[in-house]
Amino acid sequence: MSTLTVRFFAAAADAAGTEQETWDPGDAPTLGALRTRLVERFGEPMRRVLANGSFLVDGVVRRDDGPVDGDRVDVLPPFAGG
Repeated sequence: MSTLTVRFFAAAADAAGTEQETWDPGDAPTLGALRTRLVERFGEPMRRVLANGSFLVDGVVRRDDGPVDGDRVDVLPPFAGG
């Protein structure tokens, strides 16, 4: 993987101030590292989103902190109803 596309939706985009960034995969080889980096970069608003949100890694919902095994991660806030 040469780059990792990180896309932000709804409240995650508001917290990030953008809808998409491209990162070097060395910056976040796991979802746990990505989660930490997002909070360091965007602060408390992103921490609140990630507390109950989820990730889509190449279209697969993930809530764990395991390896990023794709080239696109979508950061999703919690949605109404679950």
